[in-house]
Amino acid sequence: MDIQIEFKNVDPSEHLKEYARTRFEKLTKYIRREDSAVLSAMLEVDRYRQIVEVKLTADNVQLSAQSESEDMYASIDQVLDKLRAQLKREKDKSKDRRKGKLDKQGNPGPLAEPEVPVEEAEAQPLIIQEDMPDMKPMTSEEALIQLEETERNFLVFINADNERVNVLYRKNSGDFGLIDPRM
Repeated sequence: MDIQIEFKNVDPSEHLKEYARTRFEKLTKYIRREDSAVLSAMLEVDRYRQIVEVKLTADNVQLSAQSESEDMYASIDQVLDKLRAQLKREKDKSKDRRKGKLDKQGNPGPLAEPEVPVEEAEAQPLIIQEDMPDMKPMTSEEALIQLEETERNFLVFINADNERVNVLYRKNSGDFGLIDPRM
């Protein structure tokens, strides 16, 4: 990450510059493409106020944050916390887009659950039909692996051992339950 630090109305001390650089380098763990990231920081003194303004361009996102206090080091830490929160939010949005919960504009996508107004939710529960992919026979161990890879609470599958439809579900304790109806 390219870090550019500028000073306004303050003596550019090497210690302050190094402190800011090491603090801002901690943001690299939230950035996917570090080599194309650019962070420019303006450290300014206005009477008794120590102001830090930061602009970060990374992963096709432009973020900015500003903080002021009576201590320049505290201002750097505060602006770092603000940028960290913004980067986490952007990372979560990116994950939601990949999972289909959000589209590129940040609106709920096709896989997001529809929002139901409170009045309607109390009146009648909704039944939302979901299409299940073609079920191929699998063992209960294979079903467990598949359920652990998803965020769902249950999995309906055809048990390869007995050729019946089974349901594998998560219990509140963290264990799993298996429903095997015998007809």
